[in-house]
Amino acid sequence: MSTDNLVALSADPTAVHELAPYKTIEADELNARIEAVRKQLGESLLILGHHYQQDEVIAHADLRGDSYKLSQTAADSEACKTIVFCGVHFMAETADILANRPEKLAERNGRRIDVILPDMAAGCSMADMAAIAQVEAAWEDMSEVIDTEKVIPVTYINSAASLKAFCGRHGGIVCTSSNAKAVIEWAFERGERVFFFPDQHLGRNTALGMGIDEPQMPVWDPYALELGGNTEQAIESSRVILWKGHCSVHQMFRAEHVHAFRKQHPGIKILVHPECPREVNDLADVSGSTGKIIQTVQSSEPGTKWAIGTELHLVNRLKAEHPEQEVHFLSPVVCMCATMYRIDLPHLCWSLENLRDGAIVNKIEVDDETTKWSLIALERMLAVK
Repeated sequence: MSTDNLVALSADPTAVHELAPYKTIEADELNARIEAVRKQLGESLLILGHHYQQDEVIAHADLRGDSYKLSQTAADSEACKTIVFCGVHFMAETADILANRPEKLAERNGRRIDVILPDMAAGCSMADMAAIAQVEAAWEDMSEVIDTEKVIPVTYINSAASLKAFCGRHGGIVCTSSNAKAVIEWAFERGERVFFFPDQHLGRNTALGMGIDEPQMPVWDPYALELGGNTEQAIESSRVILWKGHCSVHQMFRAEHVHAFRKQHPGIKILVHPECPREVNDLADVSGSTGKIIQTVQSSEPGTKWAIGTELHLVNRLKAEHPEQEVHFLSPVVCMCATMYRIDLPHLCWSLENLRDGAIVNKIEVDDETTKWSLIALERMLAVK
């Protein structure tokens, strides 16, 4: 797991409660102790819960949503002193960047908001598929074939802060799954090519929808010896250069899963995330971000049948919250985000009780230089309409 720009700190190492005893405590007691800390710290504490978290963890979240929306909302809180992010490391990085950007620090007379990740092992396999050294090496290699001054780097928000900063330094931008098309259009207004990382599927599915042909989208393999495994001609004729990365959850969905559900459940609709492979995305009735998936189910008529291709916890939550509809998980294989799953009640309670007692464990803090360039790329994204 990449730990770019992550720092684990504590106020007094000798005062830190050990994690091990928390793993033997029953769930009811953990829940009660978590709620006691929340009541004691009040509005100075914000617990953020990503949609993919376990139900027992999401139950304690003050805010629930996708990574960027959560970070943005928390950053705007006037009372918040500490964010505990129940998600993965790149999400906590983004929260630190947005909550402690210069104008926010000025409003708070220099006071930082501390950001805590309950388990430092909660990473993102997709984000870890593109390390900053690999991206910088790829940029240098492709500059031998094409003019990188005319290449606009675009990083998916599911990436390390170092990659967001890379885009900021090189005239690039950040995108989410909901605004990827608008962001790529922005990039083409400023350059001849787009270098899209780390998720090849979101990049490919978005570009296909814009009329770009797959042969114009070579995939850059960071472990290949020459030009990411491509010929010079492939790079020269490219419009979008895709990084060989993917989401381990969405990669699991297959076209045969779609066909099987349509055969077994006549009239069913297929709803997927654009991180799914092209063969699944092309067959779907609806493809969209996590927010769009939720909104689509919420606004559908009773009796609507769905097979949903995204993380299992979210699908099960939608099924429980909408009994008037028929909701299925698209894959016969269990697909949950294993790294998100690392955030559990023992880790949450441990981090909160340490915070209450003055020891900040697993603090996430992005260095000033990375923050500066990341903010530039994020602000460009916010300006895209």
